[in-house]
Amino acid sequence: MIDQMRLWEDVKCLAGAQQARLAVALDVQQRREQAAAGVPVEEQGAGVAAQIALARRESPARGSRLLGLAKALTGMPRTFAAFRSGRLNEWRVTLIVKETICLSVEDRAGVDEELAADTGTLDGAGDKSIIATVRAAAYRRDPASVAKRAARAVTERCVSLRPAPDTMTYLTALLPVTQGVAAYAALGKEADAARSAGDDRSRGQVMADTLVERITDTPGGISGVEIQLVMTDRTLLQADAEPARLPGYGTVPAPWARDIALTGGSSNFGTPAAGPAAVEELRLWVRRLYTAPGAGELVAIDSKARIFPAGLKRFLQIRDDTCRTPYCDAPIRHHDHITAWHNGGPTSAGNGQGLCEACNHTKETPGWTAKPIPGPRHTVATTTPTGHTYHSTAPPLPGTRTGSSQEHRLALARATP
Repeated sequence: MIDQMRLWEDVKCLAGAQQARLAVALDVQQRREQAAAGVPVEEQGAGVAAQIALARRESPARGSRLLGLAKALTGMPRTFAAFRSGRLNEWRVTLIVKETICLSVEDRAGVDEELAADTGTLDGAGDKSIIATVRAAAYRRDPASVAKRAARAVTERCVSLRPAPDTMTYLTALLPVTQGVAAYAALGKEADAARSAGDDRSRGQVMADTLVERITDTPGGISGVEIQLVMTDRTLLQADAEPARLPGYGTVPAPWARDIALTGGSSNFGTPAAGPAAVEELRLWVRRLYTAPGAGELVAIDSKARIFPAGLKRFLQIRDDTCRTPYCDAPIRHHDHITAWHNGGPTSAGNGQGLCEACNHTKETPGWTAKPIPGPRHTVATTTPTGHTYHSTAPPLPGTRTGSSQEHRLALARATP
């Protein structure tokens, strides 16, 4: 069994290497076809990474990284040979390319020759060891480029939010090391002081609560930003167990959703809350959303406007939840006409979809088409320049798996005045 596992690991590496080779060939072919069609040089290659992502059932962002990896490996033949033979897997090849991407083609090839990964020089090395080895080799080749890369990294500082299990989220800040250490030390100092004063929360809890309160400048961290929940009337009013959906996060347990909707999170399942003063300021709005019998499709809302009106935008946000491109779960940034408005496409729920910015731009490149497909729930068929078609169906709303008659859902929004 161990021998078989090693065999299949080698097969995986070989398959990954073949995918990389095909990705480069596709990019060359598509650029050639786009050039023949008169596409400007700076726009050639648009949409190739998105096609690779669809074929590999990956997100568009992941597709772009895979194409970049494949193109970089064309200048690193010994690393590519190690990948193809199974000495390096796709992740470790990615680490090598990431640490050499700032170099010129010639210097990257020099690092590739120095490493000689195809001879087994990296056999048994872990991720950190590989990173350290490649980083040192890259620095010897071109210290200025490595230093410039570090300086450029400062401009990429940002804050991101992604879901975590059990109705939690990861709020992540990418910061220069001095700022990150200073912020963490300040939170730790506050937590130590609170614990010394008798606070029964753990050190990590105090640090997390202090971070939220300082950012929002509000006790308990409750701000005026709307938090919308989609749930059945049974979940809200009859203590039903049907889970709810929090747009941008996903499925949440029914008790948690009721707690947020009815108390503003004051009970917080045993965790210290914001306090009565903060909760009393909350206001609750309830909007009824009607679904079609059986299928659970939201009832359409039509408009003749060129731009989706506010109510219809909210409708698309609730129905689609995240970007409708297959395998892409990025937040919705654009409200798109599936059949373009200038081609006669109406501004309606049936002809609308929520897309992230990157996917909307990709859809507008030459050779891409999309059209709505009749079905129980809203479905879009997207066809790429190579003629391959991919389908995307709107996710089911809470409670739509049951019931044969029309029923209404409740979108709940809460905010401070």
